[in-house]
Amino acid sequence: MSNQPYDLRKVIEELKELPGQYHETDVEIDPEADLSGVYRYIGAGGTVKRPTQEGPAMTFNNVKGFPGTRVNIGTMASRRRVGEILHHDYKTLGRYLKDAVENPVMPEKVSKADAPAQEVVHLATDEGFDIRKIIPAPKNTPEDAGPYITLGVVLGSDPEKTMSDVTIHRMVLEDEDTIGIYIMPGGRHIGHFHKQYEALNKPMPITINIGLDPAIAIGTTFEPPTTPLGYNELWAAGALRKEPVQIVDGVAVDEVGIARAEFIIEAELMPHQTMQEDINTNTGKAMPEFPGYTGDANPAVNVIKVKAVTHRKNPIMQTTIGPSEEHVSMAGIPTEASILSLVDKAIPGNVLNVYNPPAGGGKLMSIMQIKKNGPSDEGIQRQAAILALSAFKELKTVILVDEDVDIFDMNDVMWTLNTRFQGTKDIMVLPGMRNHPLDPSELPEYDPANIRFRGMSSKTILDGTYPYDMKEHFIRAQFKEVPDWEKYLK
Repeated sequence: MSNQPYDLRKVIEELKELPGQYHETDVEIDPEADLSGVYRYIGAGGTVKRPTQEGPAMTFNNVKGFPGTRVNIGTMASRRRVGEILHHDYKTLGRYLKDAVENPVMPEKVSKADAPAQEVVHLATDEGFDIRKIIPAPKNTPEDAGPYITLGVVLGSDPEKTMSDVTIHRMVLEDEDTIGIYIMPGGRHIGHFHKQYEALNKPMPITINIGLDPAIAIGTTFEPPTTPLGYNELWAAGALRKEPVQIVDGVAVDEVGIARAEFIIEAELMPHQTMQEDINTNTGKAMPEFPGYTGDANPAVNVIKVKAVTHRKNPIMQTTIGPSEEHVSMAGIPTEASILSLVDKAIPGNVLNVYNPPAGGGKLMSIMQIKKNGPSDEGIQRQAAILALSAFKELKTVILVDEDVDIFDMNDVMWTLNTRFQGTKDIMVLPGMRNHPLDPSELPEYDPANIRFRGMSSKTILDGTYPYDMKEHFIRAQFKEVPDWEKYLK
């Protein structure tokens, strides 16, 4: 398998070689809330309601109602594991992704015979076709609006086929051939292309690709300004693997799919058509989202009509839990790369590293490690924070720390805020800015003076760096360096 191109199966084989990183079970599991409920205890992490923990990736081989189909979850639910998957130090993944974006590797088209994703073909015109019986999309909680595709990479192009893009959205299976998709206003290039199709009053052909090499899922979540309109993040995924992502022409729509996916849904995104997201449940709830709360059902999600589903033999459905550590890997690491890209250009040499921790769901918080080279750099740390906030509008809180602080250790970060920080002088608040509508504190009734509309926020910079001219007061206790310390454990 080692000389095969990368896909989910190759990654699973590599994880099996690493102690404690992968587990599979033949015990029957119900995709209706049980699967996520079980994995919550085993390895979800992130901002999932406690008790939860960091644990192995899992594959459930015996899924109730779906013989011959497996479900994989949590493959990226540990930053250390993502480092192993990408064969790179987990602490510098942000820089690794930044370099990948800057050195793109274009996808290559393969024939249907060389596309495992098309081994089995179901056409929507087939007798008894029902997407809900083909794809074991789980419900994450009992009150979810329906079975959700949480890790489906949507691939689409503009009407002229001059540019294409990939994005991840929450998608709920509504009936046998209908999917409701939430496209955040103004947020994604797929939405831009869809508006162009609507102007022509035409449906937009798309593919939804499920069960992928994590390099694709992580690459997909880049946003402007790092990947502007016209930049297809499959190029960055190719750079991460140093091999092109393989794509294949659809069997039923005029669009390409990812040839080594486990499932490809071929479909059309309908123009000027919306539906109630929770039409089948009326719970008012969608699914658990990255801030740790269940999102409200949207009264008007866009409508996808399915034309075909193709998949591998014995396919693996890949899913994730919204607030889990897995989301943090997908959203957080590309955000770190975006911030590093901007600060490296604007203030080179001052930002050593950036970490978007699970506490912020990968999007809401950044910890920035700052190096001040002399008195003239005092204040540059706050410049860096403002650059980060401008690079990523969904960022809400920036914590600045010195170069002797481990940004991946929250105890070290909080220690900084207790010994190198005074609330009267080290807090900057930027009111009335745009942020993410899934944060429940961003409601006008929460802060009427500063939040006019849902999704606005006051952004906060916590400056935990010591003043350069007072550094002698902030030298940590100097322990003796003992290079051969491990011999005492033998």
